[in-house]
Amino acid sequence: MAEKSFKYVILGGGVSAGYAAREFDKQGVKPGELAIISKEASLFYVYFNDEDLIAFENAVWFFIDKTSELGVVAPYERPALSKAYLFPEGTARLPGFHVCVGSGGERLLPEWYKEKGIELILSTEIVKADLAAKTLVSAAGEIFKYHILIIATGSAVIKLTDFGVQGADAKNIFYLREIDDADKLVEAIKGKKNGKAVIVGGGYIGLELSAALRINNLDVTMVYPEPWCMPRLFTAGIAAFYEGYYANKGVKIIKGTVAVGFNADSNGEVKEVKLKDGRVLEADIVVVGVGGRPLVTLFKGQVEEEKGGIKTDTFFKTSISDVYAVGDVATFPMKLYNDIRRVEHVDHARKSAEQAVKVGSFHAFVVSSSSNASELNLSRSISAIKSNEEGKTIDAYDYLPFFYSRSFDLSWQFYGDNVGDAVLFGDNDPASPKPKFGSYWIKDGKVVGAFLEGGSPDENKAIAKVARVQPPAVNLDLLTKEGLSFACKI
Repeated sequence: MAEKSFKYVILGGGVSAGYAAREFDKQGVKPGELAIISKEASLFYVYFNDEDLIAFENAVWFFIDKTSELGVVAPYERPALSKAYLFPEGTARLPGFHVCVGSGGERLLPEWYKEKGIELILSTEIVKADLAAKTLVSAAGEIFKYHILIIATGSAVIKLTDFGVQGADAKNIFYLREIDDADKLVEAIKGKKNGKAVIVGGGYIGLELSAALRINNLDVTMVYPEPWCMPRLFTAGIAAFYEGYYANKGVKIIKGTVAVGFNADSNGEVKEVKLKDGRVLEADIVVVGVGGRPLVTLFKGQVEEEKGGIKTDTFFKTSISDVYAVGDVATFPMKLYNDIRRVEHVDHARKSAEQAVKVGSFHAFVVSSSSNASELNLSRSISAIKSNEEGKTIDAYDYLPFFYSRSFDLSWQFYGDNVGDAVLFGDNDPASPKPKFGSYWIKDGKVVGAFLEGGSPDENKAIAKVARVQPPAVNLDLLTKEGLSFACKI
């Protein structure tokens, strides 16, 4: 099969890919130099009438804006899938949430990539990566050559079938990662109107989907093994508010146990969820959200790894020349904490992609001017000098961890590190008409993390500043009393 060659290849078609493409355009990438290769499926559209198109994907039909490029799903903002995409009213649909609207930027429609000469190679699974030979091979035998590779493969959901859970392959057991997953869930919600839903997992997906399904008038039960929801971030005090609020909305919560099996009807559709504590729950729909795994298998033995991801420097360069890793798969230096970490969040996916392109595109410019091996090695060593000569400065990645969520009428943001002692402040009564509360984390006499529910844009900026500045806080009782005002005066 014929080879295709590109100066730059982004492997993965998620959020990082879209933001990387935008940064490449800013850096002056030429038509034909950049390709995005993704396993995620294309859509196939046919005309419905003069005003609309109707799209068909994996047996799911839905309306879509007529202005969209036929047959192509460009990178989009994945957070929408667990929020407005599932709402019964005010529903989000493509092309409304293509990148880069999530950060307030322009919406990059499929036509944008076409106009820029950026090739979208979709429905293409890469099964072999030879980093030494700078070659990728697809399941269909296609060969792709590159000069610089950005690994943006993201994460895959952990499935109960991976552990051999009895009946976990029944119909109407869902996972949420891609738009195809969301479309199938939407159809199930419509088909099981006013039915029973069981959410397995008490993290991000569990909380957001429990809210979305409850808004769709399903009878919702959450099941998770931990003593409280979102244990990787929430303290017991924070979690108590959300568990109480969800209970007031009609969501039932079962803690301290796990799903160990599923029973299906004669059509193969799930009907019951069996719990480890012996209880059996009726279910028309099951959604599983128990975490993800970074997709790094293709690169095993070829790059250095750490903490489950691909080890990079502060510019997201891997141990292999001309190979970068961004987003979920990158384990990188967290400058603020003098630590090495891997972060799974859309904010980091966006920013790490932009950082890598700023470095990678400049590096390619320097290398392209070299005519032999000695010049190539020299170009790598003087890239920082050359960037200064060109008037370009590339700062080290200085990321402030950021997480957020929206569900029901709630909206919270967190910045920094949730380590050390935690203090809770404000109105955290689940029955309050407009609850507003927060938490600070204090380590070594400094505030290192801040959480706020119900904050205004200015208040959210204030807690972000606190987490960045890390002001001293010796008297925890006084900090609790001051609450949000402490952040607002920094």
